[in-house]
Amino acid sequence: MRTVLTTFAASAMMTLLAFSAVASAQLRFDKEPLTIVTASGARHEFSVELALDPGQREQGLMYRKQMAANEGMLFDFFEARAIQMWMRNTLIPLDMVFIDAKGTITHIHERAEPLSETIISSQGPVNYVLELNGGAAAQLGIHKGDKVWSKQIGNRP
Repeated sequence: MRTVLTTFAASAMMTLLAFSAVASAQLRFDKEPLTIVTASGARHEFSVELALDPGQREQGLMYRKQMAANEGMLFDFFEARAIQMWMRNTLIPLDMVFIDAKGTITHIHERAEPLSETIISSQGPVNYVLELNGGAAAQLGIHKGDKVWSKQIGNRP
């Protein structure tokens, strides 16, 4: 019995150390302003972190315990393609906003479940994915067809 408990304790400690190492090795992300303009003309301003390289896109918002209401993360894939996302190691619910090369929202997956490994599809080719706090799209009236403006997308007015 003692061997089992010692093995369990050692395993738990290793898991905790691995989580701490990953969480402390967070990559840094540049930030920029981003605006969503709805069909009704409402403008919603955000400050978004940019996930531009494979490492940043892989890490995304993993291990974050919170995100301010006016913040998000913009993933740039640098070409139009079908994108598959998931919520592995992501602790907060997210809305995933899929965006084409011109900045038009093509699909929104609302309230992605934290820690889920279920694949979330862009449902067609997109260049960008914007992650916002879960429920933000519904709360702000953001829908398919609305416009996203940012320097990274290249359409900032």
